[in-house]
Amino acid sequence: MDAEDQRVRRELMDQNLLGEGYHPRLEEVHRRNTTRLKEIISEQGWPGQELVGEDGAFTAWRIAQHSIGDPPFQRSTLLLLEDAASRGDVPAWHAAYLLDRIRMYEGKPQIYGTQIMPNKQGDTAPWEIEDPEHVDERRAAIGLKPLSEIFRQPDPAERMSNEELKAWRRSYEEWLWKSGWR
Repeated sequence: MDAEDQRVRRELMDQNLLGEGYHPRLEEVHRRNTTRLKEIISEQGWPGQELVGEDGAFTAWRIAQHSIGDPPFQRSTLLLLEDAASRGDVPAWHAAYLLDRIRMYEGKPQIYGTQIMPNKQGDTAPWEIEDPEHVDERRAAIGLKPLSEIFRQPDPAERMSNEELKAWRRSYEEWLWKSGWR
């Protein structure tokens, strides 16, 4: 499932088809993987490291992370991931990434700074962060590097134009409504 997700993502990236909304081919892969992960969870519970090993647990996390078209499922997997992380069955950052993604789609500030979006200037940057002065402390507590080691200063040459930014935001908001996040 993960290999197919990454293959389709690479194909679409190579064809410059990512970044202009949720591509239907990628959406189909995500929906199919979500359906299968739901089946696995109902039969076995959360597929953590004890059940499926480190690679399998990572794949389950990535599928949950990419289940963006099913907000109720993402929210339910967050609870399962938090429980698994508390027992040491998955890394704590699995739950942190999913928490940030859900909060971002709900229009709330993220906690760990894991999600990036175009900002008001059109630069790629972390989505709004709650209590940004302490974000690196929270990241360190779950094994993530400081944001300063991950994000560089924006390059004005890579900045979206105002027209591109407006079109992107309009498409993003439409998707949020269509998929049930709003």
